[in-house]
Amino acid sequence: MLIVHHLNNSRSQRVLWLLEELGLKYRIKHYLRDPKTGRAPPSLKNVHPLGKSPVLQHGDKTIAETGAIIEYVIRTFGEGRLVPEYGTDAYDNYIYFLHYGEGSVMFPQLLALYVSFLGDAADPLQPIITRQMKDHFDFIEYHLTGHEYFAGNELTGADIQMIFPLEAAKSHGRLKEYQACIDFVDRMHARPAYLAALSKGGHYDYGPKI
Repeated sequence: MLIVHHLNNSRSQRVLWLLEELGLKYRIKHYLRDPKTGRAPPSLKNVHPLGKSPVLQHGDKTIAETGAIIEYVIRTFGEGRLVPEYGTDAYDNYIYFLHYGEGSVMFPQLLALYVSFLGDAADPLQPIITRQMKDHFDFIEYHLTGHEYFAGNELTGADIQMIFPLEAAKSHGRLKEYQACIDFVDRMHARPAYLAALSKGGHYDYGPKI
């Protein structure tokens, strides 16, 4: 049995979506953020030393990091689904966006969150953060224009990885000038597997209201 250690209102919502797309059976162990600090509870450190979510348990394996979980699940249970054929351009894009989704594109958004606690002291950083976010959203908009998915002509793990940075950006009003990005988020939100995952995951600020 697959067990997802799932923190409410977090990136681990993507893992539930992945498992629903593949039609896999799994159990959710729910964790709630501290209502004052928004931090994950200390009990998550009993699952993984970093105390972060998501964490997936499969037998005696404990896997952290969303990208690693996506790769493990698709490799172990996908039977060729959600991954393009190896050696194709689509596969190269798949690998790229699987890493990009938790690497480059998230950094300026996290930085914007952290410096928001600094008040006026953050002013010198704001133009740099804004410029970096614009560069990333320009790039993603260019890639998605004329394409429904990030890697090839059907859903892959790259789309599942990329949903969170775009959901977060949309929720903060950062995608107003990026119609292809908005359309991508809306298409993913309409998928039955996404909605099924949302109904099981608990409160999630970045998804559609159901």
